[in-house]
Amino acid sequence: MSLPSLRLKANAERRLRAGHLWVYSNEVDVLATPLTAFQAGDQAILEAAGGKALGIVALSPNNLICARLISRDLKHPLDKSLLVHRINVALSLRERLFDTPCYRLVYGDSDLLPGLVVDRFGDHLVVQLASAAMERHKDAVVEALVQVLKPAGILFKNDSSARDAEGLERYVETAFGVMPEWVALEENGVKFEAPVQGGQKTGWFYDHRLNRARLAPYVKGKRVLDLFSYVGGWGVQAAAFGATEVMCVDGSALALDGVERNAALNGVAEKMTCVEGDVFEALKELKAAEERFDVVIADPPAFIKRKKDLKNGEAAYRRLNEAAMRLLTKDGILVSASCSMHLPEDDLQNILLGSARHLDRHIQLLERGGQGPDHPVHPAIAETRYIKSLTCRILPS
Repeated sequence: MSLPSLRLKANAERRLRAGHLWVYSNEVDVLATPLTAFQAGDQAILEAAGGKALGIVALSPNNLICARLISRDLKHPLDKSLLVHRINVALSLRERLFDTPCYRLVYGDSDLLPGLVVDRFGDHLVVQLASAAMERHKDAVVEALVQVLKPAGILFKNDSSARDAEGLERYVETAFGVMPEWVALEENGVKFEAPVQGGQKTGWFYDHRLNRARLAPYVKGKRVLDLFSYVGGWGVQAAAFGATEVMCVDGSALALDGVERNAALNGVAEKMTCVEGDVFEALKELKAAEERFDVVIADPPAFIKRKKDLKNGEAAYRRLNEAAMRLLTKDGILVSASCSMHLPEDDLQNILLGSARHLDRHIQLLERGGQGPDHPVHPAIAETRYIKSLTCRILPS
């Protein structure tokens, strides 16, 4: 396979030699190798300014991140063979970690497959392709997954905004076998069904698995409020872990159907109450009704999707957490989570401290959690670490 060259400016290779995988457009020597010569999804041999080959990259020539390193070995471009190898390497980690085949199987750059996410639900796989290169090789992705895992069905859930920057259309389609609307999974010994066809992202959020497991000692015998509950990942587990009553609040009727479905699966339906509507409005109504909870879980969608959203997003996190604290009993537990990559954990901690002081409360930080090991962090790429979960005790001052 003969590939064209993409040459870097002087010293631009230092970050890549140190372990990073991304090339920015302002690092390319566009006089020697114009980006306009490439199409999105092309592969090229990345060269240092002196001409030394650094590896093979997949290109997105119209983006700030214009290339991502696929392989440091020139013998291994992105093809079915490389996909099979990398998926097998990823699988070996997950099989070591989990007894049941329910996990994120491939996590993009961290598994050296940039632009590819695969979530596994037993015999069913949900795939997200976020780059032009992976879209171009989607048949090879399916063939590799079939070879390695022999699944009953593969769904392409390619409806995320990440595809827009790559100039890719959004679509959802069954790529192999048969894919039901809802698929079964198990997490922390609790059974669930996830709406993979019509739900959020891949249908489930495996990233908080270990943080949800940490709920157990805090919720037994307690009244729990689960905000932005989705299909009950936190709330149903709280009920299964011994909570006496759980209220789930979400704006989606489909999500709350999932809560009821999953509560019934685990024999805890009588403990659950569902409230459909805007979470912030629901918080106001609960406060006006003088409702109180022993544990409140606040795991919202990303309030900060881009750096320019930072100020408004921080204000939203503060508003949410302050309202949540107002609903706690005198010795209550708040689990505050964020999936905003642009919000560092220390900033979330400071937001919680500020909220507690505004309400004249004392706050104790009990546990810190991140994403599970099926979402491994690439040490050179801060963007691969995005989940924060802080378990706090809120007391009168």
